[in-house]
Amino acid sequence: MEAIRYENSEIDERIIRAVTEIGYEEMTPIQQSAIPALLEGRDIIGQAQTGTGKTAAFGIPLVQMIDPEDERVQAIVLCPTRELAIQAADELRRYAKYLPGVKVLPVYGGQDIEKQIRSLRGKVSIVVGTPGRVMDHMRRHTLKLEGIRMVVLDEADEMLNMGFVEDIETILAGVPENHQTALFSATMPDEILRITGRYQKDAQMIQIERKELTIPLVKQYYYEVQRQNKEEVVCRLLDYYNPKRSLIFCNTKHMADVLCENLKGRGYFADALHGDLSQMMRDKVMNSFRNGTTEILIATDVAARGLDVDDVEAVFNFDIPQDVEYYVHRIGRTGRAGRKGRSFTLVVGREIYRIRDIERICNTQIKPRMVPSVADITQAKASQIFDQVMEVISNNDLSSLQKKVEDKIEEENITAMELCAGFLKLHLGDDMEALDRGGKAYEVIQKGFSKATACQFIMERYDMDASHAYVFGDSSNDLAMFEYAEHAIAMGRHDSVLDPYAEFVTKTVENDGIAYAMKHYGLI
Repeated sequence: MEAIRYENSEIDERIIRAVTEIGYEEMTPIQQSAIPALLEGRDIIGQAQTGTGKTAAFGIPLVQMIDPEDERVQAIVLCPTRELAIQAADELRRYAKYLPGVKVLPVYGGQDIEKQIRSLRGKVSIVVGTPGRVMDHMRRHTLKLEGIRMVVLDEADEMLNMGFVEDIETILAGVPENHQTALFSATMPDEILRITGRYQKDAQMIQIERKELTIPLVKQYYYEVQRQNKEEVVCRLLDYYNPKRSLIFCNTKHMADVLCENLKGRGYFADALHGDLSQMMRDKVMNSFRNGTTEILIATDVAARGLDVDDVEAVFNFDIPQDVEYYVHRIGRTGRAGRKGRSFTLVVGREIYRIRDIERICNTQIKPRMVPSVADITQAKASQIFDQVMEVISNNDLSSLQKKVEDKIEEENITAMELCAGFLKLHLGDDMEALDRGGKAYEVIQKGFSKATACQFIMERYDMDASHAYVFGDSSNDLAMFEYAEHAIAMGRHDSVLDPYAEFVTKTVENDGIAYAMKHYGLI
């Protein structure tokens, strides 16, 4: 089955915008079949495993069919556990991000029912809940069913195993007859088929057979982080493990570009690979990665298809993919040809449930790890230096140099340990950093300082703030300054990384671009 892109479907463009921001580019097989059928108003029976993207398979058409003018509950999604209910509600909210008037409410046991009742008195479009708690609200008449247009049974076989079959039948019997029903189940026992036969009309059967997922022999770790700290964590892991060649996967092209430029700004040799690049640029990026000029490749799933590099030492999941298969394909890029490999996944909040899904579906273990501290990284770098020194000692005659060291120790009245510590301190360098600016150019600056801190110093020196700052730039090393100043002006020929931050694009330097911009702003 050839993959279908979201923009080539009948999905509302506002929903497409939302899912694109999440990182969905192409539909998974279950989505390709289920979304058109549900948009046509058909009942469906979907046989698919967790981790195939089925929440989007029913969630996208579900939020699209909601009438924002109707203040009644219009859809119910039933899940076997509170965790799945919370997770599904979160996903639906993300799909409905640009649909005003679509409100999603999770209801489940263990949460204050009075709070849920108060919420249900307001405008709620979609209720996502466990069968027991939905039944409870029905008995209390706090959940009215006359406006229901769609019912989704998610993980129906699990709900059956947990003894919810009578509750499900009661709920289905209580909703208006002319509603849609979407049922998803990993297996199809007779009891499930009985429910479908009784409560569905001319349902379309959709069966997605998962390929055998073989997890490669890769050490897998995950780190629970705050969303705003993801970039810093990646840098710490790169510094701590010091892989020679790494792949970082992002869910969106924009994120790949942003992360790439930020890593370059920190001195890493990084490139981005995604679908917006021309074939010539793709080839250039891949050649640079293969020959070692680029040490870190930041890619999207679609762009990485066919990527064949044997000596990738580490794979980073900057974002968790929507399909378990994508995860398996990603980490399979390392640990090839008998080499050791590691994978690192960054987890934000409730994304931990997706880690549990991967572990269960793939029968694997992803171990939690603490983010390395600055002290941990310093220790790791010191160990790396010592390893290099030991290799030099083993492979070289150092007798002449040894005599010089002995003379220096005697002359300066210091110990050999002090001398070694001094060399180590010099090598690690606490205060300075060299940033790769491309074209074999490096910028050596004091850590913690940039063009932005220089701007800030000048503004504070003259008792002004960022609103008074007009900055000009043309390359990536101007990015920090552009982010700081309120008025950022890009020169006529400039790096595209500045575009999101540029307030105005002036002429080139040769064409008096600075004077042109100053006239534009009324400064001269």
